[in-house]
Amino acid sequence: MPNALHKHIRQALAQPNLQAALDANSERRLAARRTAMASLPIGLESARQRAHAMRLHTIQNLDGYLAQFIERLQVNGIQVHRAAGAAQATQIVLEIARRKDARLIAKAKSMVSEEIELNHALEAAGCKPIETDLGEYIVQLRGERPAHIITPAVHLRRSDVARLFAEELGIPYSEDIPTLTAAARRTLRQVFLEAEIGVSGVNAGVAESGTLCMVTNEGNGRMVTTLPPVHIALMGIERLVPTMADLALLLELLPRSATGQKLSVYTSLINAPRRAGEVDGCQERHLVLVDNGRSRLRGTPLSEALLCIRCGACLNACPVFREIGGHAYVGRGGAPSPYPGPIGSVVAPGLFGVEQFGGLARASSLCGACKEACPVDIDLPRLLLRVRAGGDNLQTKSTPPNVPWYLALGISLFTWIATRPAWFGLAQRIAGYGSRVLTWRQPWLRLPAITGWGASKDFPRPAARPFHARWAQLAAETVIHSARATTAAGSSTPPAPEPGVDGEDGVERFARELEALGGQVHFCKGSELVAEVFHFVQSRQIEALLSWEESRLPQEAQGLLEALQRAGVRISHQADPSLPAGLTGALAGIAATGTLLLPSAPGQPLSASLLPEIHLAILDSRTIQPSLEAALSLPEARQAATLVLETGPSRTADIEMTLTIGVHGPREVHVFCIRNDSHSNQHHCQHT
Repeated sequence: MPNALHKHIRQALAQPNLQAALDANSERRLAARRTAMASLPIGLESARQRAHAMRLHTIQNLDGYLAQFIERLQVNGIQVHRAAGAAQATQIVLEIARRKDARLIAKAKSMVSEEIELNHALEAAGCKPIETDLGEYIVQLRGERPAHIITPAVHLRRSDVARLFAEELGIPYSEDIPTLTAAARRTLRQVFLEAEIGVSGVNAGVAESGTLCMVTNEGNGRMVTTLPPVHIALMGIERLVPTMADLALLLELLPRSATGQKLSVYTSLINAPRRAGEVDGCQERHLVLVDNGRSRLRGTPLSEALLCIRCGACLNACPVFREIGGHAYVGRGGAPSPYPGPIGSVVAPGLFGVEQFGGLARASSLCGACKEACPVDIDLPRLLLRVRAGGDNLQTKSTPPNVPWYLALGISLFTWIATRPAWFGLAQRIAGYGSRVLTWRQPWLRLPAITGWGASKDFPRPAARPFHARWAQLAAETVIHSARATTAAGSSTPPAPEPGVDGEDGVERFARELEALGGQVHFCKGSELVAEVFHFVQSRQIEALLSWEESRLPQEAQGLLEALQRAGVRISHQADPSLPAGLTGALAGIAATGTLLLPSAPGQPLSASLLPEIHLAILDSRTIQPSLEAALSLPEARQAATLVLETGPSRTADIEMTLTIGVHGPREVHVFCIRNDSHSNQHHCQHT
C-alpha cells in the first residue's frame, strides 16, 4: 500500500469526530436502504438481476446505443459534444461560456465535473462556478473535495458548518441546522437567478428517446436546468439505458440504494430546450459526452465497473470506508481519487491508471458487503482482486505495483500451490491439523510484524477440513433438513399478501405515500374544488400566486383564478421568486410513490412548482397511475420538453444526516385531489 495512502488512513483514524460522523451516516443509510428495498414491487434480488442484465447488455452494445442516443438528442434540439478526455471536456464547457460571455456558473452535483476538475478550469478562465447542492456548497467553501458520492460533507459536524457559515456568509454563529440551511438557501437563490449558465450531471440517458434524467432532493438540479438561459449537462458515455421501461427499473433501485427513498423528491426528464410559448426552461441545452478512459476500460477485466449507477451504497456498506472516509482515497503520489470507496478503488485504477491508483484496492477487507449492497450486483470483490493482481491494461499477469519483494515471493509461492489442487488440498490439511494441535494465537506463532499480520491483526485460524468437504456435508444436511421440514409441515399455503398494498385503492395509496413524505392531500368533490382552494389561500393569507393559466388547470378549477383575483390575490404566469405560493395542475399521479407528474408546456410554468415556498397542485384522481413504469409510458409524459416528477417537499440531510425540509424548492406541497365517488367523503380538506 503506497505511503501516501497509509498517511491519509492514519490521519483519518486519528479523528474521533470523523469516525462518529461516518458511523452515523452508514448506520442511517443502511437502515433506510433496508426499509426502502423491502417495498420493491418485484423483490430485491429479482430487481438486481434484471438491472445487472440490462446494464451489462447496454455496455456490451454501447456503440450502437450511443449512436441512437445522439441521433435522438439532435432531433430534439439538444446540442451534443463528444469529449475523449478531461482536457477536451473542460475546453468544450469553456468555449460555450466564452460565446455566452458567462461569468457566473450555477452547478448541480456532478461526479464527472469532479473527475475532469471543471471548477479549476472555469476559475482559471475568469468564471465563477458555484456548487448549489448544500453538501457540495459546504465543501467548496472549505476548499475540499466531496467526501462521499451522495453526502459530500459527511465528514463534517454541525459545528464545522456553523463556523464556516459565520466566516464566509457573515451570519451569526448558530448550530441550528434549519437556520444553516436557510442561510444557504438565501445565498444560493441569487446564484440561480443571476447565473448565465447552469451545469449539471446526468444520472441516466435514455437511448430510444434522447432523454436526460436527473434525480435530486433539494431542488437545485431543477433550478440550474430551468432558470439560466443555457444548460450544459455532463455525462459519462456509460450512463445509458435503452428504453424508458429500463429507466423505470433503474429509478426503482437508485433512490432506494442512495438515500432510502422510493423515489427522489425531484426526477427531471429533459427532452428538449424551451419550446415556443413556454415561459421558462433553458433556451439552449448542451450535452457533453465524456469518455475519459471508459472505452479503454470496456476492453479490460474491469469492464463490469461501468455498470455502476453511482448510488454510493457500497461506500455505506464498506467497513473500511466507514473508518477512513472519502478523503483518504489517494493515489501513489497523494493525488485524490475522484471516486472513493470500493467502486472508486476499481474505477480510479481503471480510468486513471493502476500504477497511480492500484494501491486503493488494498484498502478493502474483501468481506463482500459492497457486492451485497450494490443494486446492480457488481462483483466488486472480484474486481478488487483483479486490480490487486495488476498487469498491463489489467489483462496480463505481472507483479502488482508497489509490492515489497518478500510479499511478491509469498504471493508467487501461494499462486503455485493454489493452482495445483493436490498440493493445495495437502497444504490445507497440514494447516488444519496444525491449528488443532497448536494454540494458534500464541505470540511466538504470529507472523513477523513487517507482514502486517500479528502486529495489528491476528492471522486467521486455518480450517480443519477443506472447503469442498465441508460444502458436501452442508449440502447433505440441507437435503435431510428440507425433507424433514416438508414431512412435518405437510402441505403449506403461501403467505397472505401484505395488507394495504395488494388490492389497495390507488388514490388512498397515493395519499398515504405523499403524506408520509410531508405532503398534504385534500380530497374534494369536483363541485367543491374552487371553494376549497379559495378557502385554503384565504386561510393562509396568500396575497399572490405564480400559477398555470386557467385553461391548463382541470375543468373543475375553471373560475378559480377569477375568484382569487376578485378577493385581491395577485395572479402571475411569469417566473417571480418573490411570490409565496404556486398553483399547478398535474398530468398524473403515481400511487406507489405519492408522486406528481408536472410537464412543461405553454401556459404551464415549471417555476410555479419550484420557486415559491408553497406548492398547490390540483390532481384528478382518475389520472393516478399504479406505478412509475405505467406513468412513464403515458404519451404526454414522453412528449414534454421537460417532465418533472415531484414527490413531496424539497429536503436535505447533508448536515449530520439531519433531515431538513425546504431547501431550494417548496417547503410545503398540498395536493387538492378531485374525487367524485363514495371515497370523497372519507377525507375532508385540511385548512391550516
